Amino acid sequence: MTDPVIDAIAPLGAPFNFAQHLLALNTGRAGKTAFIDDAGVLSYGELAERVRRVAAGLRSLGLKREERVLLLMQDCNDWPVSFLGAMYAGLVPVAVNTLLTADDYAYMLEHSRAQAVLVSGALLPALTSALIKSDHEVLKVVVSRPVAPLHPSEVEFESFLAAHEPMARPARTGPDDPGFWLYSSGSTGRPKGAVHSHANPYWTAELYGKRILGLRERDVCFSAAKLFFAYGLGNALTFPMSVGASVILMAERPTPDATFKRWLGGVGGVKPSVFFGAPTGFAGMLAAPRLPGRDQVALRLVSSAGEALPSEIGERFKAHFGVDIIDGIGSTEMLHIFISNLPGKVRYGTTGWPVPGYDIELRGDGGGPVPDGEPGDLYIHGPSAAMMYWGNRAKTLETFQGGWTKSGDKYVRNADGSYTYSGRSDDMLKVSGIYVSPFEVEATLVQHPAVLEAAVIGVPDAEGLTKTKAFVVLKPGAAATDDELKAFVKDKLAPYKYPRQIAFVAELPKTATGKIQRYKLRELERGAQ
Repeated sequence: MTDPVIDAIAPLGAPFNFAQHLLALNTGRAGKTAFIDDAGVLSYGELAERVRRVAAGLRSLGLKREERVLLLMQDCNDWPVSFLGAMYAGLVPVAVNTLLTADDYAYMLEHSRAQAVLVSGALLPALTSALIKSDHEVLKVVVSRPVAPLHPSEVEFESFLAAHEPMARPARTGPDDPGFWLYSSGSTGRPKGAVHSHANPYWTAELYGKRILGLRERDVCFSAAKLFFAYGLGNALTFPMSVGASVILMAERPTPDATFKRWLGGVGGVKPSVFFGAPTGFAGMLAAPRLPGRDQVALRLVSSAGEALPSEIGERFKAHFGVDIIDGIGSTEMLHIFISNLPGKVRYGTTGWPVPGYDIELRGDGGGPVPDGEPGDLYIHGPSAAMMYWGNRAKTLETFQGGWTKSGDKYVRNADGSYTYSGRSDDMLKVSGIYVSPFEVEATLVQHPAVLEAAVIGVPDAEGLTKTKAFVVLKPGAAATDDELKAFVKDKLAPYKYPRQIAFVAELPKTATGKIQRYKLRELERGAQ
């Protein structure tokens, strides 16, 4: 399948190393600010040297081409240095969610067979617990900004860099070589390792960052979505570096107060001109008691993804700040956004139109196309699709089908060619922009001694955003409270996965074979509203 948009962009040949590509684009900007975090400023020249030092250090450990390096790090200036350093060396960084548990990290260490770990000091206890739980051993743990004395097997990040001269040349990787992994949650609760090539982020920058968002060298970008997300990786690394822009990085949670602090120039006096957020965050900001005025901020462009943006939130934001929210949909598997509203062309309540360079199809249960106005399963064809799920052939074949990627979402195509979100094709939920597996939450709830059965669904809150609700059947004679069960789940899983509402019921609707019918719970919930 040929595409005139893709054909018009400079073709990629071998060798092609994405880290080297970004560094080469910015060779004339050595003195310009690349990244700003709470600890200081990193120029493009300093970035290039540190990337090459990380590359040399990792290769000195004896790591070979395409071996994996786990990246468990809060957003800070060391994150892009680490990620690009591994890619520059021909290694494969595996960027993982910083909100997970030691059990999750133990699985990821074993699954990825990571040979080294780059970790923030604040996250070192979780990693240490994971290493104890896991049968997998790593050659070295490099700790960014340690908060406690290190074990002899660990090395401090700055010392690691200082001990190695910059690597002279990048590894001779090709555009189709594995470049990095991102984990995507699955319906079983076990994450899937999506393998992306060196070329994939190039295409997202060219097709979306430049052609749709129109990012500029003078922009200052700030993303509430963290770098370990596919969305955040494009927002705060790939896109701005592709045009020589600057980036504000934030390690803390993107609360309204923390976000407003950056908007108002609270970090180095620099105000972002481009902000990337998610609907839950925008709802929280608009409800904040001290909302900045439009004359206090420097925003010219605002982006949203992670979950469908309710039209009311977009309209209220535009009325207050005078800037539209450009909503779109992307995925870990496609790396970034493939359907989007456009600057100057926004239709709130829809996800927008296909990004040029991507083909979209809506298919019915039989695999054929569905007419406009009827929901269908969303399939995408484009150059940034992941190569596979590592070690999961069944899910790879189910998701990546003959050049098309099945997203797992239901959509409706409107008469004007825009697309409207209709929900997930399966029972997966997106809460605050992060997928939550009902099965995983249910399996945790039933571990409580008072719980017999549980079923979890998504329900809309007052802002139209999805929150989890658990229907719980208690054992005969047993008792438990809402707060007790919520705390129990928080203790077992990543905190954002706990059910926001709990309803105690006598029984759950089931099929003749005993399977829980969640759709009946959803119907019951809709009828009660």
